[in-house]
Amino acid sequence: MKKKHHSIPRRAFLGGLASSAAVTLSGCAETEPPTYGSLLRFGDLVTYKAHRLLLPDMSLAREYELSDISPAPAIGTTNPADADWGFFDPEQGPIHERLQRNGFADFRLIVEGSVARPGLFSLADLKRMPSRTQITRHTCEEGWSAIAQWTGVPLQSVLDAVGILPSARYVLFEAFDLWADGIDMIDALHPQTILAYGMNGKDLPLGHGAPLRLRVEKQLGYKSTKFVRRIVVTDRFDDNGPLGHIQNGWAWYTGI
Repeated sequence: MKKKHHSIPRRAFLGGLASSAAVTLSGCAETEPPTYGSLLRFGDLVTYKAHRLLLPDMSLAREYELSDISPAPAIGTTNPADADWGFFDPEQGPIHERLQRNGFADFRLIVEGSVARPGLFSLADLKRMPSRTQITRHTCEEGWSAIAQWTGVPLQSVLDAVGILPSARYVLFEAFDLWADGIDMIDALHPQTILAYGMNGKDLPLGHGAPLRLRVEKQLGYKSTKFVRRIVVTDRFDDNGPLGHIQNGWAWYTGI
């Protein structure tokens, strides 16, 4: 006798998923990405919840061989010290320019917020930590992609060094240009999420975010913030205001 297989209609599945997202979020508006009353933003939120509900948290993005490395054009910001750049920060741009002059020897990464031991880390400090090298595809939302080798310190190692508090839920990143972003703790602790200081066997080029850039391999390329200068661990969701993606028409979560 053949066994009967019961299937869930696509419309019912999507409706149930949306309902489960709404139920999951009830009472949690301050700790989840908000919709701002927008239907499109609600779609972003459903995507986020669906990925977190259905996909393994620690599954790895595909890694490639050295022979697969392709030219990776520096799209977007190329130099945060350039006053003609649209995202030039009049306060941080000149600081970055001074740091460039001595090869970023005076650079210090600020890590603070919901941590036991706020700290400052030089590039030398970060390079003394366990490193990870990975060859991954940078998937761009604007139609190009490229495979590159990235070397850096796992973000988890830095968070372990400062001692994230049990209440921590998100990690925010501020750059030397007018750009800021954030990820949840699942992506922050992912083994392929690194603070990269090297690319293709050399120091990270300026056009790709020197001295330090985030690599979030489980999301689209624009989540890998360049020119990272400050990390803030938070208990509640923060959209980074006018510097963040949501208020500039971009999705906050872009899982792939």
